[in-house]
Amino acid sequence: MALYMVICLTLGVLAWQRTRNFSDFILGGRSLGSWVTALSVQATDMSGWLLMGLPGLAYVSGSDSIWLLIGLVAGTWLNWRWVAIPLRDRTERLNNSLTLPDYLEHRFVDRSHLLRSLSALFILIFFIFYTSSGFVAAGRLFESLFELPYLQAMLWGTLVMLIYTFLGGFLAVSWSDVLQGSLMFFALIIVAFMGVSLAGGIENTWYRLEALDATLLNPFISDEGQALGWIGITSLLAWGLGYPGQPHILARFMAAKSTAHIIVARRIAMAWVVIVLTAAVVVGLTGRLVLQQPLVGTETETVFIVMSKVFLHPAIAGLCLAGIMAAIMSTASAQLLVASSAFAGDFYRGLVRPHATQVELLWVGRLAVLGIAGLAFLIALDPHSKVLDLVAWAWAGFGAAFGPTIMFSLYWLRMTRNGALAGIIVGGMTVILWKQMVSLGGIFNLYELVPGFFLSSLSIILVSLKGSKSIN
Repeated sequence: MALYMVICLTLGVLAWQRTRNFSDFILGGRSLGSWVTALSVQATDMSGWLLMGLPGLAYVSGSDSIWLLIGLVAGTWLNWRWVAIPLRDRTERLNNSLTLPDYLEHRFVDRSHLLRSLSALFILIFFIFYTSSGFVAAGRLFESLFELPYLQAMLWGTLVMLIYTFLGGFLAVSWSDVLQGSLMFFALIIVAFMGVSLAGGIENTWYRLEALDATLLNPFISDEGQALGWIGITSLLAWGLGYPGQPHILARFMAAKSTAHIIVARRIAMAWVVIVLTAAVVVGLTGRLVLQQPLVGTETETVFIVMSKVFLHPAIAGLCLAGIMAAIMSTASAQLLVASSAFAGDFYRGLVRPHATQVELLWVGRLAVLGIAGLAFLIALDPHSKVLDLVAWAWAGFGAAFGPTIMFSLYWLRMTRNGALAGIIVGGMTVILWKQMVSLGGIFNLYELVPGFFLSSLSIILVSLKGSKSIN
C-alpha cells in the first residue's frame, strides 16, 4: 500500500512539472492516447463501489445483481459509441471548450452565462456527495486493514489522493488511472478465481449456492426473498442511462488526442469493463460460500477485503487491497478535478474575474480541490453510510440533469438554450425530490434516475419546440 501511494505521489510531482496553465490542469492539453484514454475512462467510472459496493450487492442479493451488470455494460458501450467522438469533436470546435458548462454556453450562444452557472452549480452539488462516497470507501478500507478508528482511517485514506490531484491535476490523475485500472483488473480476477477455486470449481459453486439459498440464483428474486418485479429490474438496468451525464467520464473523452484514438480506446474499454464487472459479481457470490463468519449491514461491502485478507498470501493480498485504493482514488480525484474546474472556470472566471490569467485560474482550481474535499469529508463523517447508496444518488443526479441535455445537444439541431436550462433543472430537481418522497413512503421505490431522465428529456423537447431554432 505504501509503495502504491509513493508511485501516485511521484506521478503527481512529474505532472506538476508539465502543468503550466489552467488548460493543462483540467484537461491535460487534450493529449491522451488510446490506452490512457480507455483505462482512465473506466478507472474513473468504476470507483470504490466496483470492489466494495457491487460485490456487497451480489453477496446480499445474489444473481439479481446481473441486471445492474447488464445496464452498466450497455450504458458504457452506448456512451463510447454515440457520445465520445461527437463530444470530443464538438468541444474542440466550439472555442476549445474545456468543461461541460463551457461547452453548453458556446453550443447555445448563451451570453447571459445562466446556462454555465446553473450547470456548474449542479456539478458542485452532486460531486460533493459523489466524492464523499470515495472518502467513505477509503475510510472503511483503512479501518479494516489497520484497525484504525473510522475518522482517522478516512483521513489517511484520502490524504494521498488530495496531494497528487492538487499537484498534478488532470495529467497526474490520468497517468495514475493506467496504474489503477490495471490494479483493479488483476485484483478482481485474482480474488474471483480464488473464490471459485475454494468453492470447488464452477459447477460446485452453482450447486452449493442453490443448496444454500435457491433464491440466490434466481435473477427475478430480490434479497428480501420477494419478486423483483418490473420496478426492481428497471431500477437496476437504468444505471446505464446515467453514462451520458457523468462529467468526470465525459472529460476523458474531451481529453483524447484525436477521434481515431477513441475508436481504439473503445475496444480496450469494453473488454476491461465486461471482465471486471463479472469478476466483482463472482466475488460476492462465492463470498457467501467461503466465509465462515456471515457479513451483515455495511460489512457486506467488505467481502472483497475479507476474502483477500483471509485466503491470500499477504503479498498478493496487499496487491489486491491496493486495487481497492486504486478504484477509490481514480474516481475521487477525477471528481475533485471536475468540481474544481467548475468552480474556477465557470464560477470564478465566468462570473467574477472574466480576464483572470491562466496562472491565477490554475491556483484557484488547486485551492478549490481542497475546499470541495473538505465539504465531502464532512458528509463522509457518518460511519454508517453505504458506498453504493451515495454513488447511486449522485449518479442519478448527473445522469438526469446532464444526460439528456448532452445527447440532445449533440444530435438535435432544434434544441434551444431554454430547452437545455429546462432539462438540467427538471432532471436535477426530480432526482432530489423523488429521493425525498421515496424515503417518506409517498411514492413507489423506482430508481430516481428513471423519472429524472424521462422528465428532463420531455422538458427539453417541449421547451425547445416552443422556442426559436438553436443557433449552431
